[in-house]
Amino acid sequence: MLFNSIDFAVFLPIVFVLYWFVFKNNQRGQNILLLVASYIFYGWWDWRFLGLILFSTIVDYYVGIRLGKEEREPQRKLILLVSILVNFGFLGYFKYANFFLENFVSVFSFLGQEISARSLNIVLPVGISFYTFQTLSYSIDVYKNKLEPSRDFLAYSAYVSFFPQLVAGPIERATRLLPQFLTKREFNYQKAVDGLRQILWGLFKKVVIADSCALFANQIFDGVADYSGSTILLGAVFFAFQIYGDFSGYSDIAIGVARLFGFDLMKNFAFPYFSRDIAEFWRRWHISLTTWFRDYLYIPLGGSRTGTWKTIRNIFIIFLVSGLWHGANWTFIAWGALNAVYFLPLILLNKNRTNLEIVGKERYLPTVKELFSIGFTFGLTVFAWIFFRAENLDHLSVILSKVFSLSVFSIPIFFGRLKAFWTLLWVVFFVIIEWIGRKNTHALENFGEKWKPVYRWLLYYGLIYSILIFGGSKQQFIYFQF
Repeated sequence: MLFNSIDFAVFLPIVFVLYWFVFKNNQRGQNILLLVASYIFYGWWDWRFLGLILFSTIVDYYVGIRLGKEEREPQRKLILLVSILVNFGFLGYFKYANFFLENFVSVFSFLGQEISARSLNIVLPVGISFYTFQTLSYSIDVYKNKLEPSRDFLAYSAYVSFFPQLVAGPIERATRLLPQFLTKREFNYQKAVDGLRQILWGLFKKVVIADSCALFANQIFDGVADYSGSTILLGAVFFAFQIYGDFSGYSDIAIGVARLFGFDLMKNFAFPYFSRDIAEFWRRWHISLTTWFRDYLYIPLGGSRTGTWKTIRNIFIIFLVSGLWHGANWTFIAWGALNAVYFLPLILLNKNRTNLEIVGKERYLPTVKELFSIGFTFGLTVFAWIFFRAENLDHLSVILSKVFSLSVFSIPIFFGRLKAFWTLLWVVFFVIIEWIGRKNTHALENFGEKWKPVYRWLLYYGLIYSILIFGGSKQQFIYFQF
């Protein structure tokens, strides 16, 4: 079920009314309702994969119970290994089986040994990369004694399948979200109103910004052989705002919907395109995944406490794994490697934690130096998105041959330039609103708080109207494929 669909527009109010009016003051009843609603929400896409979520839920629940009872370290490691093998086994089969099979055949062909193998007809379950990481983090935290194992199977099941963030995050930790299913929730009018504002902004990001930019990004990247380097770079800029509007828009909607039911989800994006270096960008982009890799991979490898060369090794490992997490394609791995290369100068010069505060925190506008740093970082990010967007290595090589040619200095020419101009104006409007609201958890949180109510409502109605005008395509969210 898509957030930007009529189905969800009907589904959400029904669940909300049942939750607060029928099951009010009944925590167990609310958890049952959320569990049923979450399975309906996911099954709307393909009911056959509900069993996958249920099996993963059961395995990690009982892994947690066994870890809570077992004190011998060798046995605890074996119990944890069950969770790791099940979760990564599912992920490996559904997401990477064909990738490894194809590369296995290619290696033997390169060595002169021709073997035949047909690709497996595998449907990738939507959101599998997200909920497997969520359940796995629970098992790891119980193993590390950071969390008591849950004895409430209903609450744990609702935590794993919580529909607002089930298919595209944020990837919540059990230490943060699970206790919220075990405590009584009270309706908070102010939180609900702010949740609605965040949903509105998320829908605007997705429908008006992301889907509009997608028209031109797809047109250009689908026909790179026919376009100049300058046109492809413009396409990369469109894609940069497509993927940001799409993914952060989903996160905003998820967080806002959760707040309607009395839950607080973690912030997943913190205005990353205002970053002044690539380290700051990665602290502000897909925060739930970045911190997951930091806590469960980077730090266990030694982090930055093991000397320069091992730190560099760890940086490359975390970015290469992050690239592979995004998809079974060498382009994603190349994208990860490129970001690791971007990171190296900051690590070697010990400047990776220079910009910890939001840019221009006490000022309306950035300084000239900050503006240059933002522009340079954004340029690096846009170039990296080319690797991410490329369909395969051959496609990438064609793109790069155009980008690194004299045609990059020509005027971009493509079909629909007038419409693209108006789309860029929407992007400028979007960037201005984000800049004004950059100090808050989301752009509309305190936007216009000193205005008269009539002006704030004019803004809200204007955003709603633009969503309705642009909302005909109902394009799927990008991160559903990951």
